[in-house]
Amino acid sequence: MAHIYVSRVIEAPVEQVWSVARDFTGNWHSSVIANSKIEDGQPSDKVGCVRSFSLAQGEGDLREQLVGLSDERHEFAYRILESPLPVSDYHAVARFTAITMSGHTFGEWWVDFRVAPEEEADTVELVRGVFENGLSDLARLTASG
Repeated sequence: MAHIYVSRVIEAPVEQVWSVARDFTGNWHSSVIANSKIEDGQPSDKVGCVRSFSLAQGEGDLREQLVGLSDERHEFAYRILESPLPVSDYHAVARFTAITMSGHTFGEWWVDFRVAPEEEADTVELVRGVFENGLSDLARLTASG
């Protein structure tokens, strides 16, 4: 089982970051996600909705399902339904926590998945990059001032 954890301080209040991040279309994640849409006209914050999208660098098309969303905890969870990546049992969580001393946000994103040993290094590197870019996209979009 592979595990990836990425974190970052985002220089914006958690409410501002969460108002962007909770949109499961992921359109805020523009450095990695392209042509994202929620299938069947569902709202992008409805648990069970499915997003389909392409990876911006041309790695292929994916479908992911929102399996949890908490406005109280500023957290969402999802799983991959279809992917060109050689993964299975992929379950990811992103959480955003207020840093009370500065008024900023601590963003963290993690995932566990199965991958063949010969594919693990490349897959882990790709997924880590997706998460790092996502947190950077949020930081850029929500930057104060």
